[in-house]
Amino acid sequence: MEKITISTEFIKLDSFLKYVSAVASGGEAKIRIAEGEVKVNGEVCTMRGKKIHPGDIVELDGNQFEAVGK
Repeated sequence: MEKITISTEFIKLDSFLKYVSAVASGGEAKIRIAEGEVKVNGEVCTMRGKKIHPGDIVELDGNQFEAVGK
């Protein structure tokens, strides 16, 4: 699992996926989230505006990313 430092209180799920280079664009993030391919803390999440806080774990294509604070 890769730890990803975020410098704000939260980051939206679609922006997080772009930030960690799990997707190539915001459009791809929107589609992948809408199709139920993304998990947040082990549960499928279809809300691209979902707030990701430090401690949350995002999973896509078998890759896991943990958001951590500064």
